[in-house]
Amino acid sequence: MKGPPRPRRDERSPVLPFIPLNSRSAVSPDFGEVRYHFSQLLPCSQKKQLGTRDFPSLHNNSFRAALPKKISDLLAKSEPKPGVPEDLQKLVMDQLSIKRSVIELEELKLPDSCFLPANDLSHSLSSYLKQICPKWAKLRKNHKEKKSLVMLIICSSALRALELIRSTSAFKGECKVLKLFAKHIKIQEQVKLLEKGVVHLGVGTPGRIKALIQQDVLNLNSLKYLVFDWNWRDQKLRRLMDIPEIRKEVLELLEMRLISLCRADSLKLGLF
Repeated sequence: MKGPPRPRRDERSPVLPFIPLNSRSAVSPDFGEVRYHFSQLLPCSQKKQLGTRDFPSLHNNSFRAALPKKISDLLAKSEPKPGVPEDLQKLVMDQLSIKRSVIELEELKLPDSCFLPANDLSHSLSSYLKQICPKWAKLRKNHKEKKSLVMLIICSSALRALELIRSTSAFKGECKVLKLFAKHIKIQEQVKLLEKGVVHLGVGTPGRIKALIQQDVLNLNSLKYLVFDWNWRDQKLRRLMDIPEIRKEVLELLEMRLISLCRADSLKLGLF
């Protein structure tokens, strides 16, 4: 026995299509895109050129006012909140807890004792480094080991690294500073500089720093201070740990040896 007749293609219930968001807005799709995708819901026999009158809600001020703002708008208007040690401790636990036992996680905890006072947003880089490392001149003079650093500053980009290096002029004195990022600098050049002479301060991105450690070119034995450029925001108002690829590389870098050095009380962490 035959069933009910199969509906014609024009009469079938349409499947709601995915409406992509326009790149210029985080919440509201472009009207042209909405009009096109909405037209795909209509049966072929009823398709027409849709106009503004078909979408009164998109042009209703109260409707638009109820939409959530873009995250960049919200951040631009909100009061900046300085990072604190608990932020990094929580991030490490949350991100590294996947596929790890309770015992393994215990060994990855950053102790409170390894943290230096965090920047309260009132400091320049030089004034902050002077606060957390008042004996820098003595440390710099006593450091004689090649392929190693006394202080390491981690940031999100090469341009930011150059800005930070310029900002250390009132602090660094006569120390040797090394740029540790990939943009326009081959890793072989950085290897030569580390092997050739004594370097005191390194500023760069976690990806290149990690690569130098993996190649056994950068030794962490003399490292005393690790400073994260935590509070600075880029053009998209993202902080260091808001960028997924940077966050991933920082966590991998911490796992390599830095957490164990912190737990051994030989390395101090600062959030600038």
